[in-house]
Amino acid sequence: MIEPFGSVPLVVDTSAWGRQHEPAVSARWRVTAESELLASCPVAALEILAWTRDEDEFVEISRGLAKLRQAPVTATVCAAALGAAADMRGSRRIPAADYLIAAAAAERGFGVLHEDRHFDLLATVLSFPSVRLSAG
Repeated sequence: MIEPFGSVPLVVDTSAWGRQHEPAVSARWRVTAESELLASCPVAALEILAWTRDEDEFVEISRGLAKLRQAPVTATVCAAALGAAADMRGSRRIPAADYLIAAAAAERGFGVLHEDRHFDLLATVLSFPSVRLSAG
């Protein structure tokens, strides 16, 4: 039996989104989606939508992302992202979008589904489940 990527909702990062159709990932992705454990946040959605090829694809993906559980970017999320940047000290070369995605996920008790080492680092200061697409 194929298990979902996690037991809590997972905000999908662009690094995971682009790999969802890979043979090693697709079945588990489908199970996670069917279990309603995929989530989005506005920052991740903007990153994903930036890669759409045309208006039809933009509309289709935008509608799909809107149906997922949401991790909004609030004032407290922004404050947490700034706090995480201060806590990271020498490891601050992380994109601002990743700080916001991680903080939005953490605020909701969600994890982040990714294939990006930045989220592993951010999980050490923001306390959210960092789930690598390639793990398991």
